[in-house]
Amino acid sequence: MNHITNHPPTAEMQATDAAHHMHPFSDTAELNAKGARVITRANGVMLTDSEGVEILDAMAGLWCVNIGYGRSELADIASRQMRELPYYNTFFGTTHPQVINLAARIAELAPGDLNRTFFACSGSEANDTNIRLVRHYWASLGKPSKTTIISRKNGYHGSAMGSASLGGMAAMHAQGGLPIPGITHIDQPYWYAEGGEMSPDEFGLKTARALEFEIERLGVENVAAFIAEPVQGAGGVIVPPATYWPEIQRICDAHEILLIADEVITGFGRTGNWFGSDTFGIRPDIITIAKGLSSGYQPIGGSVISEKIAAVFAEKAGDFNHGYTYSGHPVAAAVALENLRILEEEKIIETVRDETGPYLGNLWRQLADHPLVGEARHIGMVAAIELSPDKFARAPFRDAGAVGLICRDHCFANGLIMRHVGDKMIISPPLVITKSEIDRLMELAVKSLDQTLADAKTAGLMVPGQR
Repeated sequence: MNHITNHPPTAEMQATDAAHHMHPFSDTAELNAKGARVITRANGVMLTDSEGVEILDAMAGLWCVNIGYGRSELADIASRQMRELPYYNTFFGTTHPQVINLAARIAELAPGDLNRTFFACSGSEANDTNIRLVRHYWASLGKPSKTTIISRKNGYHGSAMGSASLGGMAAMHAQGGLPIPGITHIDQPYWYAEGGEMSPDEFGLKTARALEFEIERLGVENVAAFIAEPVQGAGGVIVPPATYWPEIQRICDAHEILLIADEVITGFGRTGNWFGSDTFGIRPDIITIAKGLSSGYQPIGGSVISEKIAAVFAEKAGDFNHGYTYSGHPVAAAVALENLRILEEEKIIETVRDETGPYLGNLWRQLADHPLVGEARHIGMVAAIELSPDKFARAPFRDAGAVGLICRDHCFANGLIMRHVGDKMIISPPLVITKSEIDRLMELAVKSLDQTLADAKTAGLMVPGQR
């Protein structure tokens, strides 16, 4: 692989970055004072920074680099497509072969009768699309009052005005006038922190039935849809109890509420199947896709809709006055198709399901024996640990988030990207990670936990707080 090596010195790049680049989800003053870490190249599951330090990326970028870094096939297909048709839109009655072929391929892979895709450039855009799509669907059926969308606290559905409103992140809602009207939130199926003395199965039913109570409170004639991630990703890899999704499905069916599965993270192999809906037996009316669709090599997302919804748009809805300049971009579509080919032909998802996923899970669950870990949970190629000062009481830290940040910094210093969400540590490595690379990941994780425990004791942070 040819590398671009003529970068300026790291300090110079950091200074230029601080002067001109505004980072997402960052304290600008703090980051500028510290200086951003400059990543210059990547291959497989490894990153290399501007100082030549290698880092094991256990987050697959932002949950997205499913086939790993450095796949020249995707670069080659992008180059060929740029030479043939670098861009054209899908407005005004036009289309192109790449978007046609990608839409057809997604229809083959998606669960149930989800056969048509409205393309976007990200999960945020696709979830914004979903708001308008479900409201126009019901209006076209003569039920214009059905506008409210129910979501979950601590869910994540993007960071545009609409999609951030769908999400239930309190810190995001504190800025910019969120949530927008017509969106409500119910409790999440987070047994570890909120289940109390209930069994996971009891708690799963309780939190699912919160949806039914909310529908009754709002009036079914006013509810358009329920949206949720099969596994809450940014909220801390919250895997719902086994009772949760069957009850959610029953409630949506009973009340004729559209069910939207946000598969931006769980889609394209993350849980050991093509979609999280396959893993949990969900029958959604819409799935939101992005990230793993192209393994992050190109920005692309979409809303995949059922035949029931598609029929209304084909027969009754008239113009759908919505779209993006880059919807179905030919280069992004071509790259996504090649990515899907690689996932299928190399049996990457089957390997996660049958070999590397169980291997990771076996090792990951052993972290529950560490004195700092209250729970270790895992599904497919995504996992989390709960850090606790009193693991047997499932207690939080009094100084919430401080220990998680210490652990994150130790991981980074040790050459491992493991993300912190408060005092939860989460991973979502590329699906192509090997067993030997998983061994290395675990070795670095244990080392970082040991260092974190020592620091937390020294700093007097091993003090339980209140839920």
